[in-house]
Amino acid sequence: MKTKKILIKNNIKQKTFFFYGLYIFLLFFIFLFFYSSTTFALGDPKLISMINSAFEDIESWLLKIATPAAAVAVGTGVFMKKFSFGDEEKIRTGKKLIKGSLFSYAFILAIDLILSAIQSLVG
Repeated sequence: MKTKKILIKNNIKQKTFFFYGLYIFLLFFIFLFFYSSTTFALGDPKLISMINSAFEDIESWLLKIATPAAAVAVGTGVFMKKFSFGDEEKIRTGKKLIKGSLFSYAFILAIDLILSAIQSLVG
């Protein structure tokens, strides 16, 4: 009988500890959310705006370079397939080159779309 009371007390202590921990975590999360939103409302420092503009420049250059690079890779793959003269290895390599370059170009365009979506959500 005495062990049941001890187990019940321990169970109650565990539940109260859990709820206090959850309560503190929620308060911390709310504080963190409101603190970060107030710091964003105050404006960006010059260093952060310079870094953002640098990343935007890099992104635009990558997009400008990716289009002709993908076109050259696809063209090379097509010529490899065309002038393979029946060699299965060259045909396979040409197909891999075409698929890989198209996948890479689509991936670069998807990253641009994802970053634009995130940027529109953030600010």
